[in-house]
Parts: sequence; C-alpha cells; structure tokens
Amino acid sequence: MQNAFSQQRSWRSGKIRKSLKFSFLDGIFACCMTGLTADYITPYALVLKATARQIGFLSAFPSLAASLVQLKAADLTERIKSRRKIINSFVFLHALMGIPIILVPYLFKYQPVLFLIIFVTLFNSFNAVALPAWSSLMSDHIPYKKRGQYFGWRNKVLQAVTVGAAFGAGLILHYFKNNILKGFFIILSLAFICRIISWLFLRRMYEPAFRFKKEAYFSFFDFIKRIKESNFAKFVIFAASLTFCVNVAAPFFSVFMLRDLKFNYVIYTILVTAVPLAQIFTIGRWGNHADLVGNVKVLKFTSFFIASLPFWWIVHQHPLYLVLIQIISGFAWAGFNLCATNFIYDAVTPEKRTRCIAYFNVCSGVAVCIGALLGGFLVNILPPLLGYKILSLFLISSSLRFLVVFLFSRKIKEVRPARAVSSRNLFYSVIGLKPISGITQESRRPLKS
Repeated sequence: MQNAFSQQRSWRSGKIRKSLKFSFLDGIFACCMTGLTADYITPYALVLKATARQIGFLSAFPSLAASLVQLKAADLTERIKSRRKIINSFVFLHALMGIPIILVPYLFKYQPVLFLIIFVTLFNSFNAVALPAWSSLMSDHIPYKKRGQYFGWRNKVLQAVTVGAAFGAGLILHYFKNNILKGFFIILSLAFICRIISWLFLRRMYEPAFRFKKEAYFSFFDFIKRIKESNFAKFVIFAASLTFCVNVAAPFFSVFMLRDLKFNYVIYTILVTAVPLAQIFTIGRWGNHADLVGNVKVLKFTSFFIASLPFWWIVHQHPLYLVLIQIISGFAWAGFNLCATNFIYDAVTPEKRTRCIAYFNVCSGVAVCIGALLGGFLVNILPPLLGYKILSLFLISSSLRFLVVFLFSRKIKEVRPARAVSSRNLFYSVIGLKPISGITQESRRPLKS
C-alpha cells in the first residue's frame, strides 16, 4: 500500500514537472506577444488618428468587458469541471482576435479607431476568461512556501523575453517610420504567431483533479457584503482603488511621449522597456524577500513608490531622467504585482481560488475602466501645468494614489507567518546593500521545472 502511494505521488510529481515546463514555454511565447503589443496598441491607435479621449476609451472598455466576463468565468469552470478546457478554448479565441486587429486599417477606412476598440475589447475578454483558471491551476502546482521564489524566478525570465520583444518591435517601427502601417502589420502578425505557439504548449499542461464543493460557492454580491470583515476583500478594495488612481493617468503616458514630447519610436521603446528591464533585476529578489517578510509588507512598501511615480514626470521630461524614473517604476511594480498575486494564492482555499481570482480581476477591471474614462474626460478640461494638460492629470493621479495608500493599506493583514522587518532594512536588502539574514544564495535558486 505504501509503495503504491509512493508511486502515485511520484507519477503526479513527474506530471507536474512536465506541466511547469510546458507552462514556461507557453510563457515565453505569450510574453513575446505581450512585448510586441502591450505598449504599442496606443501608438497604433495614434497612427489611426485617435484622440486623447479615444485613447481613454481604448483602455477603459476592454478592461470593463474583461472584468465583467470574469463574473461568470468561475461558474463556467465549475460547470465544465476542467480548468484546462477553459484555458485552451479561450486562449485560442484570444489568439484569433489578433487577425482583425491587424486588418483594421485595411478593412475599416471609416472610424478605424472605433473598430480597433471593439476588437481589442474582444481580445482582452477572451484572455480574461482563461486567466482565473490558469492562475488557479498554477497555484495548485506550486507549494505556498515556494511561490515567491518560483514566480519571482519565472517572471524574471519572462520579463527578459518581453523586453527583447518590445525592443524588436520598436526597432521595426523605427525602420518602417516612413511606412508605419507596414511596421505595425509586421509586429502584430508576429504577435499573433507567438500566441498560437503559446496555445499549443498550454494544451499540454497537466491538470490535477478539480475540487469543487458546493459550500465553497459564493456570489459576487456575497463577496461585496463581506468587505468590512474579510481581510481578502479589504485587500481587493485597496488594490482596485490603487488601480483606479493609476489608470487616471496610465493610458496617457504614451500620448504624452509621442504626441506632446515628440519622442521618436527608439526613445519611446527605451522608456517603455526600462520598466520590465528593471523588473528582471528585482523581481527575483522581491520573491525571495516576500517568502521571508510576507506579501503584505512588500505591498505596503512598494505602494508608496507607485504613488509618487506620476509626480516625477512633472519635475522634468528629459529622456535620460525619465529612464531613471521608469527604472524606479519597474522596481516598485515588480514587487507589488508579484505579491498581489501571491497574496491571493495564500489568502483563499483551493476550492475558492478560481472564483476569488475572478472577483479580484472584476474589481480591478472596473477600476481600470472608471479611471481611464475619468482621465479621458479630465485631460481635455484641465488647465495646463508647465504647458501640458496631461501633466495636470499626472498630478491628480499621484495625489489620489497617496490618498489610497494612507487610507487602505494599513487595513490588510498578513495571512502567513512572516518576519518583522523595517521598511528601511527591506529596501537595503532588496537592492543588495545590507541583506536580511535568511536571504541566502540557496534561497535564490529557482525551483526545477
């Protein structure tokens, strides 16, 4: 009996190792797609003559739709009883939506920006349905004590891929600057091919038995009712509120660089890739530290950096200075995004995890939508600051971020054992000046895939 149990456990471990390998390969090509698209959809819209308000819509409506479909994503997963089927079906649809996005300027001469918004909305929505199931599946593969270490290592490598793809996209656009639509056709076509390849690897992932208990069900309105008493719900309110404040300004950084500051695509690419490049060098360290000091400590610490970011764009706009600000941004967002995800994995049981991830994404998506719509409205009516209306928007965004950090971050409690460390010592340790005891070379080694 004991031997049979050991064999079964060994077989399952082998399946999970293979599954993590396929997930990593999926991530390589998915991040190629992200690098080729994420920071270039707004420039694509600007080439199609989008206004600042339409840029706000381009950020708002896809985020809103993606959040609303996730209200039913968990129900769909529980009905089908297979996260793998959900992932494979909707990632394939996500890939297919790349085709009409590529063809917008050729098929829709009238109102091309409107059709771009529609297709990007569908593009994001299909991916959003798959995301909670994928996150839940991955959390089953990784023990909680190793999540910071593993995802820190994984994200570090994949960020490098994203940066490489983004640099490639920028160089292609610069080369085709006299025929910019051809440049966008090339990078968007490459993104489509990469997503298809990533889907092929996703199809080979292993799924442990899906556990669903009726008593684990709770509706979105049940979730909202527990905001005052649930630690997880308080975390969601904090993250969603910060997301709202961020997206008051976030869609307009590209507009500011390309339209107002007249940066070329090479400078633009250097600036937008400075963020993931900084994440490459810091996300692994954040993961190791989070495993020791807890996710909440890192979330609170990095949120202060995030709150200050738009303000620094007001101080000066020289490209070399902005590269430094973008590096700080990457440093902060690396820790925040990693620990926000890992906090969800730690704070909820496996049976509730898919639904909780979906509800978290619903709140975040609605926050993105409202923030982008508000920013798109304000950017046209605000008085100029130092000659630019967008800088007034940046000041409002930074002020709102600080308000959220002070009001909500203190209400979140850590859900696992963690070492008490001062913010100063955490900072010194992450940047390598004075490592905290327990952050050893052994802890920095990645898990084997």
